[in-house]
Amino acid sequence: MEARDKRRLLRLQKQIAGYKLLIIDELGFVPLSKTGAELLFEMISLRYERGSTLITSNLPFDEWTETFGTERLTGALLDRLTHHVSILEMNGDSYRLAQSRARKSTQAE
Repeated sequence: MEARDKRRLLRLQKQIAGYKLLIIDELGFVPLSKTGAELLFEMISLRYERGSTLITSNLPFDEWTETFGTERLTGALLDRLTHHVSILEMNGDSYRLAQSRARKSTQAE
């Protein structure tokens, strides 16, 4: 959004579209504004079938509408993301929580 406001959006979009791999970590941790959601959709659409995109999220797909605001935008985004995709669903304890517990255990000794 900052690049758009400074009239550098097209240049930034072309640069990001050219990356072989784009990593979006913890998608959905913070809801996006309407403009932010639309810009992310544009970026993913530009990269569609041109480069790899790795996304991590703690949310199941049916809760992504809360992040993107509308079912229509979320559906269109998921349509692009889930075509030619490998989905890895990982369930289990947080490694951060495990490390924190191990540290506390070591400090108590």
